Amino acid sequence: MSIINYASREIQFKIVYYGPALCGKTTNLNYIHQRINPLNRGDLVSLATATERTLFFDFLPLNALVIKGFVTKFQLYTVPGQVIYNATRQLVLRSVDGIVFVADSQWEKMEENVESFKNLSDNLALQNMVIEEIPCVLEYNKRDLPNVAPVNYMEYVLNNRKKRLQSFEVISSSGQNVFAALNAVSQILLHKFSKHSEAPQGAPLPIAIPVEPAPPEARQLPA
Repeated sequence: MSIINYASREIQFKIVYYGPALCGKTTNLNYIHQRINPLNRGDLVSLATATERTLFFDFLPLNALVIKGFVTKFQLYTVPGQVIYNATRQLVLRSVDGIVFVADSQWEKMEENVESFKNLSDNLALQNMVIEEIPCVLEYNKRDLPNVAPVNYMEYVLNNRKKRLQSFEVISSSGQNVFAALNAVSQILLHKFSKHSEAPQGAPLPIAIPVEPAPPEARQLPA
């Protein structure tokens, strides 16, 4: 749920990176944080568990607009991938506006991907939410490794629904399509925000603003 802060004149949106352990969520956030102008981003905060970290930071989009005194700000979070930290996952998902589900493309990780996606649906259900109603995109990460599953297979096991999600082939270690996926989910949630007219009274509705121009090699998978 977007937060309208009248004191700071900001509209804040929360995007959560979800997925199994070691799928690349942390690498995504580190890459994004490093490439945003320090003047437009907050510190990268790490909450350490025994084996994983929950990261978060907030930032202003590259082309942020001041909408009658209100600025659009995004908050990015990761969740711990291990099942034993499910309570932390549930906590991070509270008031979520958008989700980037990061799947590990390696064949041996398919079962973990499916289990994590089901866990995401289950945790959203606890908040009376369903994945179809939340802006969400899929990242098929680690496409540079030799033992990856074909994209059409990953689409079948993770994206086989009437309303398919936008999906991207990603190499988070090099940044390939990292911003393309973030741009996509940002635009979807801003359109949803506009549709439900949640903007401050008297302010024009925000438009979809790219976070950063996607690199030339970035491409979106066909819907």
